[in-house]
Amino acid sequence: MNRRACAALVLLASSLGAAAQTAWPDKPITMIVPFPPGGVADTVARPVAEALAKELKATLIVENKAGAGGALGISAAARAPADGHTLLLSLSSISILPEADAVLGRRPAYTLQQFRPIARFTADPTVFVVRAEAPWKTMAEFIADAKAKPGAYNYGSSGNYGTMHVPMEMLKSQAGFRMTHIPYTGAGPAVLALLGGQVDAVASGPATVAQQIRAGKLRALAHWGERPLATLPEVPSLTQLGHPVTFAQWSGLFVPSGTPEDIVAKLRAAARKVATDPAVVQTILRAGSPIDYQDAPDFQGYWDADTKVMVDAVRRIGKLE
Repeated sequence: MNRRACAALVLLASSLGAAAQTAWPDKPITMIVPFPPGGVADTVARPVAEALAKELKATLIVENKAGAGGALGISAAARAPADGHTLLLSLSSISILPEADAVLGRRPAYTLQQFRPIARFTADPTVFVVRAEAPWKTMAEFIADAKAKPGAYNYGSSGNYGTMHVPMEMLKSQAGFRMTHIPYTGAGPAVLALLGGQVDAVASGPATVAQQIRAGKLRALAHWGERPLATLPEVPSLTQLGHPVTFAQWSGLFVPSGTPEDIVAKLRAAARKVATDPAVVQTILRAGSPIDYQDAPDFQGYWDADTKVMVDAVRRIGKLE
């Protein structure tokens, strides 16, 4: 083969490679949300998915795949082909569940190594809420009552070891009171149970409860943050009240590990634009959750550090019956 023919083949291969890189997405993209509608993950996913679809010029379908505290949907995303057509919009529970499986002596449904982070969109402290007609006006009143009546009150969560369960167990341990844990399939059902009187309290991301607080149906007594909440500035932190426990319920976008670099780069660029899209920012803010964006490298560092804290918390909780 002469030199000219070799050069032609190289050019052809390069053009084919470029064409392959620009072909994505060549079919609808699915964004798995591992919780039912109504929770923080779903609240963030809907506007983000709509804006991503426009940026990528693609059809993007949000699939709520709830169950097992989020493990069902997260594991489904982990098993999906790493071709950029399956995304995961998860909460910080992604870091908790594999360790929970280990504590329970069973094989983890997935590993963190099966995912690659694209972007973090929000990072909100959980908020302790009760019904507006409940007798407790402050966190001190609630804790005193719970101590006086050990186990008499209960709280709802999105599932065992989830982002509504772990912070409550951290607080109970630190403050020294007992409550009964009632797990549901997601934040939405847990909040509905609170509104309906089936449980006495929940620890939830602000976006899930802000509307009900504004409507006068729920009362926030404290939050797990380290600084005042923009959406609930009058609510004190637990640290301010003498209970130094913190917990952030963040939301982030992931793809299966092994997703091609060019697709990852396009998703990161699209997510960066989405995080500054006024419509997305306002929609999520109205729901009670300000955008707190991090690109992949910073998000990876944050995720690693947060995972260490969550793993330690799960180990302290130990095996649940």
